[in-house]
Amino acid sequence: MNPQDPLAAPALAYFADLRVEVGKPEVLSRGPRGMRRLVPITGGTARGDGWTARVLPGGTDFQLIVSDTLSELDARYGLETDAGDLIYVQNHAVRAAPAEVMAKLLRGEPVDPSQVYFRCHPRFETASKALGWITDRMFVGVGVRHPAEVVMRFFSL
Repeated sequence: MNPQDPLAAPALAYFADLRVEVGKPEVLSRGPRGMRRLVPITGGTARGDGWTARVLPGGTDFQLIVSDTLSELDARYGLETDAGDLIYVQNHAVRAAPAEVMAKLLRGEPVDPSQVYFRCHPRFETASKALGWITDRMFVGVGVRHPAEVVMRFFSL
C-alpha cells in the first residue's frame, strides 16, 4: 500500500470513551416502519486524550426497531467538559443481533456483547477552542448496551 495514495483506507485515531446512562424506554408508536422508542439520557461521563466531560441529562436516544434483528438509533445529547466547554453530540447507530438476543436487549436484560453488532458515527458541534477541531472531522465508533447504560469508544478518521 502506497502511503502517498490519496484514496488509501483511512486510519483510525482514538478520540474518547463514553459511558452514557439511560432511563426506561418509552414506546412512542408501532407503525409500518417499525416500533419507535424514546430512551432518556440521564447522565454519564466522557474521557478523551487530555479532557474529561460529563454527559448532561436531558438528551434522548430516538430508536426505530426495524425488525426483530435490527435497530436504528439516533441519540442526541450534550457534554460539558471539566473546562466548562459545551459539546453537542448527535450519534447515529446500527444495532443488529439474532432475534433472541435483540429481544433480551429490548426487555433491558444483559446480553453477551460479542453477539451484537453495534456501530455508530457520531457528529460533534462545539465552540470550544481546545476541541473545536472535532466539528470539522468525521468519527466512527463501537458500542455495548448494558441494562442501564451504553458504553462507546469513538475514533476519528
